[in-house]
Amino acid sequence: MTHAPDDIRPAGPADVPAVRAVTDAAYHPYIARIGLVPAPMEADHAADVAAGRVFVAGDPVRGLVVVRTEPGHLYLDSVAVHPDARGTGLGRRLLAFVEDRVRALGLPEVRLLTNAMMWENQRMYERYGYEVVERRKDGPYDRVHYRKPLP
Repeated sequence: MTHAPDDIRPAGPADVPAVRAVTDAAYHPYIARIGLVPAPMEADHAADVAAGRVFVAGDPVRGLVVVRTEPGHLYLDSVAVHPDARGTGLGRRLLAFVEDRVRALGLPEVRLLTNAMMWENQRMYERYGYEVVERRKDGPYDRVHYRKPLP
């Protein structure tokens, strides 16, 4: 079955290598800037897929989100778009998917964080209505925490 690039579906076990590849491609450029491997690159992708937390877009996979349902919110753990798919609106569609999921689950908001050195991500989240909650150090990571209340 072929999926259009904007079809977002739950990832299955066969998608794990693509989830790893897209995540690595999306986050690799930040290693030099932040001096650390970004946390999403070190995630247990197979466990996240098995737990139903990963949703992918495209065939082949060009983008993905990793989400976790938490008390009172949906936590957006990672958004990754393959560099070849940047500028296509895929990131925007993935964020819209997350917001639709929050509403479908009856939760009041989505929360996420990004590294303070990932300026592009901060601009994107703020452009889409996310508000900064706090900036704090988590071990070696300097992170900006966001939330977006949803009606």
